[in-house]
Amino acid sequence: MKIIYYAYRDWAINIFSKILVEEKYLINCNNYSIIDTIKPDLVFFIGWSEIIPNEIIENNTCICLHPSKLPKYRGGSPIQHQIINGEVKSAVSFFIMNKKIDGGDLLYQPNLSLEGSLKKIFKDIESIGIEYINKIILDYKNKEINIYTQDESESTFFKRRKESDSEIKIDEILNKEPLYLYNKIRALNDPYPNAFIKCKDGKKLYLLDTKYEK
Repeated sequence: MKIIYYAYRDWAINIFSKILVEEKYLINCNNYSIIDTIKPDLVFFIGWSEIIPNEIIENNTCICLHPSKLPKYRGGSPIQHQIINGEVKSAVSFFIMNKKIDGGDLLYQPNLSLEGSLKKIFKDIESIGIEYINKIILDYKNKEINIYTQDESESTFFKRRKESDSEIKIDEILNKEPLYLYNKIRALNDPYPNAFIKCKDGKKLYLLDTKYEK
């Protein structure tokens, strides 16, 4: 079996190193012409932010990892949006890509906790990715594919967050609960644009860590 694996984030590249396939190719840029050259059995997009051309999706079996319990939190910045919204329980969704963003048929959807640091959450996603990508490859080898469609009535969509969205404004400090502020700062730790407040002189004070006591 041959696979092509598109990834550029550290945790996604770590998954690639543990995939149990001899003929595998890691691509960290939007070079899609290589697909026609290699003619892979499967194409994975893991932690990938680019919009994939429709002809790639239509002519190949493309599988994506999305860190939310699809169809909820489709779109950009799913981890940040979930944590800021106070979500505690989530999932890692593995699905067959189609023209609709994060709307393809699901293969697996193991649980994911959103408690703790971003570093811990990404480590958990990495472990889940290693297990289930290898499971998906084995399923395809054995022609034992089980899929189920997403429930469109449950779908939600969020836009990719911008750096300016990381600002904590005075009205949030005055009106939001401590847990909200804790989650926002936690969700915006590295590698994302960190939470900040604007000071009187216009300079930014970055908030890199926080502690919440119930």
